[in-house]
Amino acid sequence: MTKQRLVLGIESSCDETAVAIVGEDRRILAHQLLSQREHLAFGGVVPEVAARAHLEHIDHMVEAALEDAQITLDDISAVAVTAGPGLIGGVLVGVMTAKAIAQVRGLPLVAVNHLEGHALTVRLTDGDVAFPYLLLLVSGGHCQILIAKDVGEYTRLGTTIDDAVGEAFDKTAKLLGLGWPGGPAIERLAAECSDVKSARAKYPLP
Repeated sequence: MTKQRLVLGIESSCDETAVAIVGEDRRILAHQLLSQREHLAFGGVVPEVAARAHLEHIDHMVEAALEDAQITLDDISAVAVTAGPGLIGGVLVGVMTAKAIAQVRGLPLVAVNHLEGHALTVRLTDGDVAFPYLLLLVSGGHCQILIAKDVGEYTRLGTTIDDAVGEAFDKTAKLLGLGWPGGPAIERLAAECSDVKSARAKYPLP
C-alpha cells in the first residue's frame, strides 16, 4: 500500500498561531490553534506583541500537532506556510520556522497566500467544489468579491474602498465600549435585540 503524503501547515499572519497536518486525501489529521489574549488590554492587535507570542508558542504547537497525528517529521512530505499578506512580524516567525524545518529535513517549502487559503477552503471543507465559482472573501482585513477560476487564477470583481468588515466591527465595538474582538461582542448584543424593526438603520442610496 502506498504511503499517503502529508503536509505540515503553519499560519501566523495575525494574532492566531495555527499548525495543521493534512493528508493528500484532504483529511485533517491534527490541528492546533492558539488565540492570543494578550491584545485584550489594548483593544486591538499589537503587531509586536503578536510576533512575540507566535515566537514563544510555535515550536510547541508543531510538536503538539505531530503528537496528535501520531507521526514524526520523518512522515512529512512538504511544509506549507502563510507568506503574506499579514503582520510582517508574525509572518516572519511562521516563514522562518517553516524554512528551518524544510531545510533540515530536505522537504519542499510551499509559500501560501493568506487570501488564497481563504478562497480555497471551500474545496477542503465542502468536497470537490468545481471551478469556476463566485467567492465572497470577508476577513479581518479584507473584503473582496472574486471569481476563482483555478488554483492561483482569480478575477477580482470588487473590493472595499475603505475598511474591511472585520475592522469595521472592531471600530464600532470600540465606539460602543463593547471591548475587543468586536465581531463576537456585536453579535451577542444584536441577539439580545427584541425589536428588530426599530433597530434597523436607514442608509442613503449610493
